[in-house]
Amino acid sequence: MKSMRTMEPKESKESMKDDFVFVDELGPGIRWDAKYATWDNFTGKPVDGYLANRVVGTRALCAALERVREKAGTRGFGLLLWDGYRPQRAVDCFLRWSRQPEDGRTKPRHYPNIGRAEMFENGYVAPRSGHSRGSTIDLTLYDLATGELLPMGGDHDLMDPVSHHGAQGITPVEARNRQHLRSLMETCGFSAYACEWWHYTLDDEPYPDTYFDFPIT
Repeated sequence: MKSMRTMEPKESKESMKDDFVFVDELGPGIRWDAKYATWDNFTGKPVDGYLANRVVGTRALCAALERVREKAGTRGFGLLLWDGYRPQRAVDCFLRWSRQPEDGRTKPRHYPNIGRAEMFENGYVAPRSGHSRGSTIDLTLYDLATGELLPMGGDHDLMDPVSHHGAQGITPVEARNRQHLRSLMETCGFSAYACEWWHYTLDDEPYPDTYFDFPIT
């Protein structure tokens, strides 16, 4: 069991550290679509700190993901990455957005059954995100033969109980695909997050108490 962290979290505003790299340079079988650098996310526009459609992470994260990529390839799967390192300024942007009046643009797709503020209350978005420590990844699997994404019973950032591990209301195929992803990730040193089937954190993350804020450029 990991000990409880009692240290006050540190925040770093420096430029990209030597220990951080572009995850999408891992090799064949890696695809990416950095959602928060695009208009295709729950805020409905590019998010502060995402100045390029790239995915960044610690070298430790990348080494573990390379093992995932190799194992996934033996099963006929590739990896599609949606988010890795997330600047603290992006998380602050989420907080500001949650306090704005509802306009309904992204609600049906991303948070159909809750209000904006409930994203934080229900654990889908955090004011201090593990992503900002550099060793958390959002990802899914695709079929290497066809290029098609595996059906998972909901898309990235669907903030709803159907996105939870063990959720009711998804098909056996979707449940099996989620288990494929989970087994690959846990075998390679990641832990799942109960509320989001796509979200995994490296067990031995190198910066467990530092929340970085350099932009992705």
